[in-house]
Amino acid sequence: MTHKFYGGPLSLYSGKARAYLDWKGVDYEEILSSTEVYKTIIVPKVGRPVIPVMVTEAGETLQDTTLIIDHFEAEIGGPSVYPDTPKQRLVALLMEVFGDEWLVIPAMHYRWNYNEEWVYGEFGAVAAPEANKEEQMVIGRERGQAFKGFCPILGINELTIPAIEASYEALLADLDRHFAQYDYLLGSRPSIGDYGLIGPLYAHLYRDPASGEIMKRLAPRVAAWVERMVDVKAPLSGEFLPDDEVPETLIPVLERMMGEQMPFLQTTADMLATWAEGNPDADLPRAVGMAEFTVEGVSGQRMAPPFSLWMLQRALEYYQGLEGAEKSAADEFLSTINGASTFQNFRMKLPLLFENFKLALG
Repeated sequence: MTHKFYGGPLSLYSGKARAYLDWKGVDYEEILSSTEVYKTIIVPKVGRPVIPVMVTEAGETLQDTTLIIDHFEAEIGGPSVYPDTPKQRLVALLMEVFGDEWLVIPAMHYRWNYNEEWVYGEFGAVAAPEANKEEQMVIGRERGQAFKGFCPILGINELTIPAIEASYEALLADLDRHFAQYDYLLGSRPSIGDYGLIGPLYAHLYRDPASGEIMKRLAPRVAAWVERMVDVKAPLSGEFLPDDEVPETLIPVLERMMGEQMPFLQTTADMLATWAEGNPDADLPRAVGMAEFTVEGVSGQRMAPPFSLWMLQRALEYYQGLEGAEKSAADEFLSTINGASTFQNFRMKLPLLFENFKLALG
């Protein structure tokens, strides 16, 4: 039995995991997450309708892209997507958080405000692959409405949309300059940071036709990076840059993360601590309320998800575990990034665990 990967072409996180599995040379079969698959496999195994899900050949069920990646990093060995050196490793972990947990905002905006009708057809084709086009549109519209409904709680509205687009276009310009010199974020090998970025930048922002046209026109080198990531020519190949070098071209990207995402995550961590005091025995909700965020000088409110803190915790634990010369190197590097002190001084009172397909307080 080969590994079975339950996902879908339009799924952001399926795109992240699939790109990794192909680079790592994992032998797997991808199975479309149709309505029947959700009902008979995913929900019974995981407890809720979510993708991607991996069922290994040993019968172990894995859910969440980071856990899928870490499983095969440990099982297969060989070249790793995690750099060994302190600055590169920290940057890679931070970029995973930025892609996974922040770029979902432009990804969802462009999908539902530029590609809506096309996406309904895609949802229908995945849910009911045997149905005709008209039936698929009806099914897709019904299934897709729930996803469209996330836009307001992600902070996407008439006030914030111009700022979201300005920020995204500036990010594309920064990444385009970077990929003019490097194949991946940190050299000729993809890192965990590249996999964080590929989810939104491929499955939504490249693959959806209207936003794909925008990317190819404004940032052709980003589009070429997407194509390298998802059409793997040489698995397990490439090297990270020598001497723990982090390209200067990544500084503007990291500053965007520190300016936009990190203050929001600190607010979320503070809200989680308050929530936990008042709900000592309750299961963690998907969000602990609505929190303010600011993009390009425009403020809005969006859901404050504890899961984003679990992702950030990986980078925090790595940074806080550094000692001696490695700690000094990381701090010296962070001192070159405007806003990085928010990360260095991050307050997170409560550790988080992801076990049995659920997030919980540690």
